[in-house]
Amino acid sequence: MEITRLEHDLLGNKAVPQSCYYGIHTLRAVENFQISSQIVGRNLNFIRAIAQVKKASAQTNQEFGRIQNDISFAIQQACDELIEHPEKWTDSFPIDIYQGGAGTSINMNANEVIANIALETLGEAKGTYHRIHPNDHVNKSQSTNDVYPTALRLATYNAFDGLFSVLRQLVDSLYIKSEEFQHVIKMGRTQLQDAVPMTLGQEFRAFATLLKEDLKLIEQTRQLLLEINLGATAIGTGVNSPEGYAAKVVENLAHLTGLKLQGAEDYVEATSDCGVFIILSSCLKRLAVKLSKICNDLRLLSSGPRTGLAEIRLPELQAGSSIMPAKVNPVIPEVVNQVAFRVMGNDLTITMAAEAGQLQLNVMEPVIALAMNESIELLVNAIISLDTKCVQGIEANTQACFDAVMRSVGIVTLLDPVLGHAKCDEIGKQCIAENKTIRQVVLEQELLTEQELDEIFSIENLVSEVTPFSMPLAQVS
Repeated sequence: MEITRLEHDLLGNKAVPQSCYYGIHTLRAVENFQISSQIVGRNLNFIRAIAQVKKASAQTNQEFGRIQNDISFAIQQACDELIEHPEKWTDSFPIDIYQGGAGTSINMNANEVIANIALETLGEAKGTYHRIHPNDHVNKSQSTNDVYPTALRLATYNAFDGLFSVLRQLVDSLYIKSEEFQHVIKMGRTQLQDAVPMTLGQEFRAFATLLKEDLKLIEQTRQLLLEINLGATAIGTGVNSPEGYAAKVVENLAHLTGLKLQGAEDYVEATSDCGVFIILSSCLKRLAVKLSKICNDLRLLSSGPRTGLAEIRLPELQAGSSIMPAKVNPVIPEVVNQVAFRVMGNDLTITMAAEAGQLQLNVMEPVIALAMNESIELLVNAIISLDTKCVQGIEANTQACFDAVMRSVGIVTLLDPVLGHAKCDEIGKQCIAENKTIRQVVLEQELLTEQELDEIFSIENLVSEVTPFSMPLAQVS
């Protein structure tokens, strides 16, 4: 039989496996919240973040004389272990991400694990809480209601680093393709109908610009996460913490993390408000929408190979059908579309959870944490796949693109300044009715000569470029 230790809480006694670094509060939460297969321990950013919060708190409590030096050092050393090697402690954070209690179970889980690691550094057995107690020492001058929101903000802030890295790489890959395809003439389309000519390079450059805008926006918006309520304790009044503690613990945490953290303007407001996650989730939704739009376009542009647009060829990754031989599907754009739908759904979840806050607390932060982390993780993986398994290997079907331009009715637009709009309407209508090209109809009607048409339909005239507006520096406020 497994050796256990007996621990006590508000509800009574419970046997805890002696090998476990968590304690009775964590064990009860594991029993109570059996909702999904996702546990807190898999979010390494969060484990690291909550350990940083606990380390800064231990340091600050020591400075204010609230806990003894040896206890503070042991707690800080335990926190360092979690900060430096969070992957080793996944099993010590076994609680389901879906939980009631506004994150209390997660906070107590961290308190117990840190206390027991600290006890072992002092040569004590796990559970020797009269020496270092999860509440009285590790949680000193704190509440779940300031620890959990602060850790969530830190974890989310750091999670964005991975997203920025892969998004920059995808933008670079799209720009590389735009250069590669800059001389590939193709037909532009509006409402899925022929419009006017452009280059495939312009189309891919527009994809890159779409995503570059979001990269800049999210980088700016995530700075809002650096305003924290650590030191607010229960409801924002700082109860059970010494005067000046809030400012000092934020300063210590900023030094520890290297981030420009600042205390909230109003700690009561900050303790209940989750508005920052609405804004950030909205940014993720916008990114998802743009990625999905790009993937929709890639699927259309590669449709065929004989009966679709077939202007580009996507990398062939796997057989596309169990019944139709030789079929290859655009599987990577399809999976990115699905990720985008999930991110949009998570945005609604976050919005509703933020709205569900009542009075001085929002108890729905665990599902906000889940949805935010999932959206970021899914986007990271989807972007990597889109970049490495699709975009980097795209090839242009140059001849098909050019042939489509020459067959198009849309190029009659280039004759508008010469022949007038009404006449061009007639020419286009005849082309469609008789299945002829613009060149054929114009020559039949002797409206222009071959030489004149060659000049109008030259490569230089087929493709135009708008010079971006650049405001003089003196006018930039």
